[in-house]
Amino acid sequence: MALLLLLLSSILISMLHWSSGQPSPGYYPSHRFKPLPGFYHGYSNLWGPQHQTVSGDQSSATIWLDRNSGSGFKSNRPYRSGYFAASIKLQAGYTAGVITAFYLSNNQVHPGFHDEVDIEFMGNTPGKPYRLQTNVYIRGSGDSRYVGREMKFHLWFDPTADFHNYAILWNPDEIIFFVDDIPIRRYPRKSENTFPMRPMWMYGTIWDASSWATDRGKYRVDYRYQPFVARFTRFIIRGCSAYAPSSCRQAPSSQSGSGLGPQQYAAMQWAQSNYMVYNYCMDPKRDHALTPECWG
Repeated sequence: MALLLLLLSSILISMLHWSSGQPSPGYYPSHRFKPLPGFYHGYSNLWGPQHQTVSGDQSSATIWLDRNSGSGFKSNRPYRSGYFAASIKLQAGYTAGVITAFYLSNNQVHPGFHDEVDIEFMGNTPGKPYRLQTNVYIRGSGDSRYVGREMKFHLWFDPTADFHNYAILWNPDEIIFFVDDIPIRRYPRKSENTFPMRPMWMYGTIWDASSWATDRGKYRVDYRYQPFVARFTRFIIRGCSAYAPSSCRQAPSSQSGSGLGPQQYAAMQWAQSNYMVYNYCMDPKRDHALTPECWG
């Protein structure tokens, strides 16, 4: 009996450690792929140039929002697949209504009927944690064709205290979202109707989303706290551009090349069990006839 109690105690301690400490995914794409030689080797200013600075060695970029403007940057080329990453540090304090985003999109080529794969940081009031929203939508936004596929997470660290790595891996079979190499979400291709297939560009932006970003617009941007600053560094683009030959090799998502390995899958289960706060597939208010990927 004493041995059994000792074993159960050991298992309990192990479970508590697992739930509170970041597990090892066993595969680290943020270290497998080299950062760009400099910001302008992969990106250029999209809008708000007076609200964007790039360090002299091009290793980092800072964008900010004030009452005059936000800012954004865009990859120099469109891609048909790839691993896209940056280390990001967010602003502390009152950031309600402010969205800092790192995402793939082809909106400028297909306005109103575009594809998008999002990592969005939802600003908040002091004392409440940032929410990281992931989203995937296909061929349409902001109109009757819009179907959001949101999954939202709290983070297991303070994203304002230091830089952390955030990444999207997109290839013709799957989309995987990473936080410090922990896969927090995998969105597999189940049909052409529920998966983005057209080339996209990578973006980083900061902007005023007062109408919906924090508690559905209850808390708006308060420009007494301006400027709202987001810092980016360690940019990685490892992908096949839209102009690359068909022989271009896709960025591997795991040791085996595709999908998730056992350690990665366990790490994703840890993140979702402990930190996921919303899953569109589990929302009874959603019309799941529009999201057939939720069925199985």
